[in-house]
Amino acid sequence: MTAPVGRLTRRPEFLRVAERGRRAASPGMVVQAWRRVDEADGAHAAIRLGLTASRKVGGAVERNRARRRLRALARQVLARHGAAGHDYVLVARRETATRPWPQLVEDLEMALRRLGHWRGEEASTR
Repeated sequence: MTAPVGRLTRRPEFLRVAERGRRAASPGMVVQAWRRVDEADGAHAAIRLGLTASRKVGGAVERNRARRRLRALARQVLARHGAAGHDYVLVARRETATRPWPQLVEDLEMALRRLGHWRGEEASTR
């Protein structure tokens, strides 16, 4: 079962996650997570996602490629295993654009586990 994934679009939303949330770093990305308190029932609340890639990642081509890869990664992993009612910001690193896909998937899964947000297959059967 996958949770619906919304988007973070405004700068204050990104800053709120960065300031108040928790983070986990890996070679392929930095994951920032924050539980929204404005939701009445967090179990059915959507996951919201923000992506960012600074100029440290590279030129426009590299930054766009890194964001595309993070977006695809979020569709594959975060929608299935992320905690509902949370905002996530995936921050690209220099290696994001060139890191092999299986390692990038492993980076996000490991970050979710470190944050305590992993929702495995057994959680969906409860």
